[in-house]
Amino acid sequence: MADFGGDDIEAFRAQARDWLRTHFPPLLKGRGGFMNGEGGASASADIRAWTKAMGETGWGVPTWPKAYGGGGLSTAQARALQQEMNAIGAWNPIGGMGVMMFGPTLLEYGNEAQKQRHIPSIARGEIRWCQGFSEPGAGSDLASLQTKCEDKGDHWLVNGQKVWTSGAQWADWCFALVRTDPSKKHEGISFLIFDMRTPGVEVRPIKLIAGASPFCETFFTDVKVPKENLVGPLNGGWAIGKRLLQHERSGISGGGGAGARGGGMFGVGGSPAELALEYVGVDDAGRIADSDLGARVVAHEMDAKAFQLTAMRTVQESRSNQGPSAATSIMKNAGTKVGQDRAELIIEILGHQGLGWEGAGFSAEELSFVRGWLGGKATTIFGGSAEIQSNIISKRILGLPDPLAS
Repeated sequence: MADFGGDDIEAFRAQARDWLRTHFPPLLKGRGGFMNGEGGASASADIRAWTKAMGETGWGVPTWPKAYGGGGLSTAQARALQQEMNAIGAWNPIGGMGVMMFGPTLLEYGNEAQKQRHIPSIARGEIRWCQGFSEPGAGSDLASLQTKCEDKGDHWLVNGQKVWTSGAQWADWCFALVRTDPSKKHEGISFLIFDMRTPGVEVRPIKLIAGASPFCETFFTDVKVPKENLVGPLNGGWAIGKRLLQHERSGISGGGGAGARGGGMFGVGGSPAELALEYVGVDDAGRIADSDLGARVVAHEMDAKAFQLTAMRTVQESRSNQGPSAATSIMKNAGTKVGQDRAELIIEILGHQGLGWEGAGFSAEELSFVRGWLGGKATTIFGGSAEIQSNIISKRILGLPDPLAS
């Protein structure tokens, strides 16, 4: 792993710029934000090389400790690195649930053996993780989960079902909430991790309205899990799960990498302003020909920029203090609304070209906008619905009384 130590930010910036110039494949410029299915054996040689380079230097997870394969960078260094990457259209190829959710949680709650075993492979982008939380009868009321985990002496035995398991068909490992004490609700839940290749694990992909989907049903039938795969104390999984959900909401609200036309925010690329100039046309002054649409595009761009700056600030605050807080619920609700507003604007701007699903007459980019618009409808549901986030905001941030408790 290269050594990029020192406190001189400008010296570090120069080192990072040289390193990026050497290692980032120019053909990948602007291709960031690939989804769960791209990667691994199906990825291009350039993507594999770029992932390997970022993993070896630890910059896929720049602020994680070097002892576990992270970059060990300060907040200021990580910001400078991101600025240099943005300047050349480079993007972070190491992500997914291992980086966004499980890794930060394991760093906080895992024992040393668990961190040494699992964090380095996440930092190098070698292992893909999925999340076993929601169940058919436990969605918004997650603590009602019934997946049973029994102590069999030398192993745990898991039986049950999870649903909406994002990326389960591609995942190598799963982190899950399981019930270890049926006599208690929140205090009877534990946090367990296991290999998805374990006998008894069955995955069935779910096809959604937007076409191909990362969501799955996942079934566990007499799945034997090693005792050392329990994270945290027995029946102490609810606190760990809540912390992980804060990391998830922080990641969802933060948006994605740069995509087509410099967009990529929340799964729908494209600049509404640029698209409007192309599809709607301009007036004599070079402005969007439809003045009402132009005003709404400008208002949206202002909201998006304000949100982006706020999200960057909250991410930096979470790194310098005690991790993400309940404020991630505000950011999750605000961010998903910005993303859905962008998608709606783009479809309106495309006009009849925004009605395509497949076939001739539509470009690949136009079809991706339509599917992104449909897929983006789920963002106000997954990671905790907008209604759940509003409850968290009212109780934990505003201090309002719980009407159900009176």
